[in-house]
Parts: sequence; C-alpha cells; structure tokens
Amino acid sequence: MSQLINPSPSAQQTPDSRIIPMVSSEDQTPRLKLDARPKVLSIIPPMTQLNTPYPSTAYITGFLRSRGIDAVQDDLALALVLRMFSAEGIRELHKAVTAVTASVASPILESFSEQFDQYRATIEPVIAFLQGHDTTLAHRIVSRRYLPEGPRFDSLDVYFDPDGGDPLGWAFGALGVQDRARHFATLYLNDLADVVRDAVDPRFEFVRYAESLAQSQASFEPLAKALAAPFNLLDEYLDELVVKLLARHAAEDQALVVLLSVPFPGSVYAAFRIAQSVKRVAPNAITVLGGGYVNTELRELAEPRVFDYFDYVTLDDGEQPLLSLVEHRFGSRPRGGLQRTYLREEGTVQFINAGDPDVPFAHVGTPTWDGLPTDKYLSLLDMLNPMHRLWSDGRWNKLTLAHGCYWKKCSFCDVSLDYIGRYETAAASTLADRIDAIVAETGETGFHFVDEAAPPKTLRALSKELLQRQRTISWWGNVRFEKSFTPDLCQLLADSGCIAISGGLEVASDRLLQLMQKGVSVAQVARVTSAFTDAGILVHAYLMYGFPTQTLQETVDALEYVRQLFANGCIQSGFFHRFTCTVHSPVGLSPDDYGIQLKSLPPGTFAKNDVGFIDPTGVDHDVLGQALNKALYNYMYGIGLDEDVRTWFAEVLPQREKPRHGTRRGSRRGKDSSRGSTYNAVPRTTVPPDFIEQALAGRLGT
Repeated sequence: MSQLINPSPSAQQTPDSRIIPMVSSEDQTPRLKLDARPKVLSIIPPMTQLNTPYPSTAYITGFLRSRGIDAVQDDLALALVLRMFSAEGIRELHKAVTAVTASVASPILESFSEQFDQYRATIEPVIAFLQGHDTTLAHRIVSRRYLPEGPRFDSLDVYFDPDGGDPLGWAFGALGVQDRARHFATLYLNDLADVVRDAVDPRFEFVRYAESLAQSQASFEPLAKALAAPFNLLDEYLDELVVKLLARHAAEDQALVVLLSVPFPGSVYAAFRIAQSVKRVAPNAITVLGGGYVNTELRELAEPRVFDYFDYVTLDDGEQPLLSLVEHRFGSRPRGGLQRTYLREEGTVQFINAGDPDVPFAHVGTPTWDGLPTDKYLSLLDMLNPMHRLWSDGRWNKLTLAHGCYWKKCSFCDVSLDYIGRYETAAASTLADRIDAIVAETGETGFHFVDEAAPPKTLRALSKELLQRQRTISWWGNVRFEKSFTPDLCQLLADSGCIAISGGLEVASDRLLQLMQKGVSVAQVARVTSAFTDAGILVHAYLMYGFPTQTLQETVDALEYVRQLFANGCIQSGFFHRFTCTVHSPVGLSPDDYGIQLKSLPPGTFAKNDVGFIDPTGVDHDVLGQALNKALYNYMYGIGLDEDVRTWFAEVLPQREKPRHGTRRGSRRGKDSSRGSTYNAVPRTTVPPDFIEQALAGRLGT
C-alpha cells in the first residue's frame, strides 16, 4: 500500500519550505525562488477530441506562464490522427492490411483494399476540407462519386423519402452542402478507423483508445503487458511524434518537465507510451501524470510500476501541486512540501500532501492555446442531431466559469472530490477579461463553458457584462434546470450569445429525482426547458436509467415524460446513459440509503472508481436501455411522438402467451383477451397524457 506522509507543522512552517504566498489582491503573482529555470511541456495524449483542443494543457500552460515559468504545450492526439490519415499513412495502413488479410477475412478490410487507390488519392484533400481549408471540395464530396465508401455509408440507407425526394433533406435542407459533405467525410474517416481496428490495433477508437486497460482496472498487469508488447503501427507513429517533439523542446542547458494530462481512461495507454518514449529519448526529463482520470481513479494508487514511467503523479487541480514540485526540484522546497503528490521511494509508493491552500479560482489566470495547431483541428459531423454536433463540429474555446458545483448534492455525482466539492467563483469582469484575451489570441468567438453546472448568478452577471462591453460571442454550456432560469433570464442569456444548453433531467421520476437529491421536479424541468426554447436556445437533456430501486413502471413513465417534452418542444436533443455507481458518490459511500448492496471490489493497487451493486428490484436495465435509446433516437428526429411508449419496449421484452381460458360470460373480448393470443408484459404509463401541457400552463406544483 502507498504510505501517507504528513509533514510536521514545523516542517510546513519553516522558511526553507518556501510555501508560495498570495501577495495582494492587486498583484497575485507569487515570487518563485528557483536555482534553475526549467521548461514545462504539457501534452494532450491520444485520444481526446479532434475538433478542438482538450483544455487542460491550455489552463495549466496559461497559469504557469503567469508565474514566470517557461511553459509550452502540444496535442499528440491530433498529431497522431494527422500522421495516420495522410497519404503516407494510408500507404502504410495498406501494408498492414495486406499482411493480415491472408489470415483474417473481413468485409471492412476487403472494401479498403479494393478502393485503396481512391483512399490514398482523397485522404489529404478530405482532411484539408475538414480543417476548413478547402470548402469548395464539398460539392464533389456530396456527389457520392468522389469518396470511396465503406460499410459506414450503409447508415445512409435507413433514410427514405416516400415522396421520392432527397432522403437527407430533413437534415441538411436544400442549401446544406457543407454540412452534408462534413457528414460524408466523417463516415469516410470512421471507415478508415474501422480498418485500423481490424488490421493494426483492435483497441483503437477516436475517443476511447484502449480504455479497458485503465477504466476501473484494479490491476496494473493488463496495462503493463500492453506496454511491454512490441510496437504496432500506431505505437511507432506515437514514438516518432514524441521524438520530434522532444527535439523541438529539449535542450542540454535547460531541465525539462513533461506533464501528461489524462482526462479519460481512453487516453491512459497512450500517455504511458509517451512517457515510455520520453524516458528512452530524454532520460533526465521529469515526467508527471495528472488529469481527470487520475483524480477519480487513482486516489488509492499503490502500484510501484507506474513510476517506471512517471516520476510523480498529482491529484486534483494541478496549479499548486506543480508550483510545489517545481520549487522542490529547482528551488529549496523540501520533499515534505509537495502537494497531493505520489512518488516512489525505495520501491514503495508514497503520498505527500503538505496541505497548502489551492490557488483561488479567481487567480488561476487565463488559458492559452499558444503552441497548439488551432488551424489543423477537424470539424466532424458524426451524428445529425444538432446538439451532438456541437461536441464534434467547430473549434470551441473551452472556459470554466466557476470551480466545482454550487449544488453539490446529487447522489450519483462525485461530490466528495475536489473538482465537485470545492466551489469558487470569479467576478464577471474577470471572466469577461479572460474571454476578451482568448478571442484576441485565437480569433475565435465560440465558447464552450465546461462547468459541471454553470451558476445562474454567474451567468446573469457575465451576460450583462458581455452586453455592456458590446461583445459578440456564441456560447453553450451545462446547467441545472432549476427555477432560477426564468423566461427573462433565458432571454438575457440568449441576447449575450447563448446558443445551446444541456442539463440533467436524469431519471424523469419525481420519486427518484428526490432520492438522488437533484433538487428539481419533472414539471419544473418542463417550464425551464420551455423558457430556454422560447428564447431560441437549443436544449439537450441528459437522461439516466438504472438508478437504484428504479422499477419497470418508472422506466416506462420516464419515457412518457420524455416523449411529452419532445412533443411539446421543450427539448430538442437528449442522451440516455446507464447509471454507474462510483466509490466517491453518495450512493457508493452510503449504499444502504439507496436500498442496494455493493459488490465486492477485487483487490488491487491501481485504479478504483466504478463499483457494481445488487438492486432488489431485479429489473433488467440493459434490455430496457435498448428500448430507451431507440425511442430517443427517433424522438430527436420527430418520429414516433404519437406512439404509445410501450411499443418501444415490445421489441426487447419477451412476449408472454395469454392463458388459454375462456372469458367470463358477458365480458368484453378485446384483442389481448382472445384465445391463444400474446401480449407484452409492459405496463401502461401512469403519466397523464397532458402532464407537460399542464405543467407549462402552471397548473402543476413546483
């Protein structure tokens, strides 16, 4: 097990520890006293996003520069994709396909081989088009005669216009040439990703690369074996990119600190591969691991082999831990002055936390995208739903309006962790200054506010500040559908540039919303989402199923609420996800309060986050999820809104035969009572058919 080191009070107070002070409200620049000036290189590892930089390195680079540290950054996730999807990369992929097709029969590989020349000729023009450099190519792409088409294009066949018109006209309209072309080009890239998966690495995905090696993985052994395996083609590319990156930034006369920010399990494998290459090419470089994955899954890290790749692993916000680390390695701060940092000493993992206060959110500075190839990101259009495209289409400046969550009560959320539990804000003028600085640097006026739940007070103040400054930006973000969002406030947000909002309806059941301490009701969500929609703001609802003690009846009723919300124009987009219990959430910490029993976790020294549980209801939520997702997909396109919600479940739940008994004399024979007929075990919804209409009319409670 890792050892916890708590420095003595005297050790924390000695002048030699050089605790970094905040000097005044006007001058927030700490006075770092260093014997040497290192360069800090922050890297985004594959895979994260392709349309815009993941913001963690921009945050930390901007902060470190504000403290006088030489800080640079790069995005190897994007670099790997551009290396792979180039003319040379396609040629090398064809070699890999040729090597495996003799033993592996695959329609995907056969399609690629037959159209290889077309792929090699079109790949670089398509990439340039997706980067926005050659928009006129759209006309050739939409002709369906320019791009080679693999199995992914089969999805287009599901659309049909009974009147003989354009089957995709509903999605793109008569003038949507650019959007249509981006969608076709994205299908083209997805075909190529399938080829990579079949011929090079079965773990490859654009956003979830080898995530099974890291997600809630108690043992380090699977990842260790993968890292010890010979390089495949993707590993070779990544190693090549690391070597070039170090050639640009490593210098004999300057120490190098390499930060790997790992937000998701799907970027862990590549982060370790990058560190592996750094240790080989620049053995004196200091490697540090941090990020969202570390903050949630490695809080009980005790695996010494992690430190074959990383010298340090830090938890939670990186600003103070990195300042402490830099002062420790290049100044006179003792080891005991490190902040929330794991290291290995004499073969044992140790955790050191001096307990210094974190840098206040108002003083973390402005993120910078300097050094990132902002003109090379790919605007993809994977799903035709208008909200989903915001995540993958366009280059958005990502900015946080507040640290943590102002509500921090939801029982499914990691409210016990710092990224949720420590709530801090900044003045609207400070936020507007950051927005101005980012626009001046990037030339882009689109913003994604990435808060867990943007505070209504902050949004109101910021909107007024932006309007007073006469700034023109477009922004979207996540909120709680709480009653503070009145029609007047929603209109104010729209006037300031808000184009879309996402929020959690979760399980559309007042009993379950109360159990999860969401602080909203279905009726309230209807009124709030309607207010956003009336203001011209697109609304996306996060939806959940499988919450503890959720019954089949509640699942059917939840879908009915969702159907009515779509039918009444309250929401335009949504996504159902299966509830996952984490060890840091109230459900995971107090399962008895939610009527469930946690399953035992396997012993381990590596990751720990998701935990299974036994629900006494015995409902098969995996099966119900199929119906929920199919219904929602159709609702987003306006299909099936007049159907009984039970029809969606009829396809996945087993049919039962009606007992062969005669009807009672005088009883009415309906379709379900006829001899030998079958009926479905799905209960009727208990939700009144006009519930949402009544809620919008103010006839229901809060």
